[in-house]
Amino acid sequence: MVKLSVIVPFYNVQQYAPDTLKSLRANTREDFEFIFVDDCSTDETPDILARAERELPGVVHVRHKKNGGLATARNTGIDQARGEYLTFLDGDDWLAPDYFPRLLAAIEELGCDFVRTDHVVCTAKARSIARVPQGRRGVVMNPRDAILPADRSTSVDYAYAWAGIYHRRLVDRGLLHFTDGLRTAEDRPWIWKLHREAESFATVGLLGVFYRRGVASSLTQIGDVRQLDFIRAFDQVIEETAGDRDADKLLPKAVRTYCAIMAHHLGSIERFEPAVARKLRSLSSAALKRMPQDVLAEVMDSMDPQRASRLRRLRRRPTSARTVAA
Repeated sequence: MVKLSVIVPFYNVQQYAPDTLKSLRANTREDFEFIFVDDCSTDETPDILARAERELPGVVHVRHKKNGGLATARNTGIDQARGEYLTFLDGDDWLAPDYFPRLLAAIEELGCDFVRTDHVVCTAKARSIARVPQGRRGVVMNPRDAILPADRSTSVDYAYAWAGIYHRRLVDRGLLHFTDGLRTAEDRPWIWKLHREAESFATVGLLGVFYRRGVASSLTQIGDVRQLDFIRAFDQVIEETAGDRDADKLLPKAVRTYCAIMAHHLGSIERFEPAVARKLRSLSSAALKRMPQDVLAEVMDSMDPQRASRLRRLRRRPTSARTVAA
């Protein structure tokens, strides 16, 4: 029986994949499987994975014929997974030795639906620790209780899929798959769904994932149209949260986070291609008009003046029918 399925999407990461694979070799166990999803790479990544398939025990190698993005690649891995537990790793990050056995031991001891962990942020040669914004450690809690308060960073703002481990019952309940086709912010609807609908979770102070930040090929570094998928992602968060039994309590948090991400992108709009920058403004304007207006007004009143002013100007902007349809 497979105890743990590790899902690792790869896309054009020939520079980093060897480090990733080396760290996985230091995390093998006879009841672990490693599902490599090559999302139609065009560099040397497929050759690197082919060699790893021969050298690393427990590898399941899947290659997409068409690039589908991170969400779609992760879904492919979830569909292939046979493990009692599942976890994720990105193809340009790496692990400490024996991290997965320790992570598995943590969730088995706690007996909850999912466990979230801290991680190490690696920017060039600098290292820093990013912690789950949850003070209680090693205690099983109701995930809904970790969504609020609205005005502070909480567990739904720490959306990294690879910073945790998940019981298979979440797959069976339809809670672990990502929204197919989202190119960025794919983890936002996912983490909100987990916290609204799963029954139990815990946070542990276990370090072992090394997150490589500032990779040139990462979508967070590229100002093209795929970055605008954050609007689709947060529209989904708002829509699903609006249908929740506690919508009146949870919507202010969802709207506030949406506005903060939107203001962030607008504040660095110069990094986008001109046509994409124009589309960002028009789609953001339409998105603001779709939000629950009473909640939006309260959120804007509580934001810092610079960001609130930026969003209010967009909110007043006329929106074409074509933009609303987009």
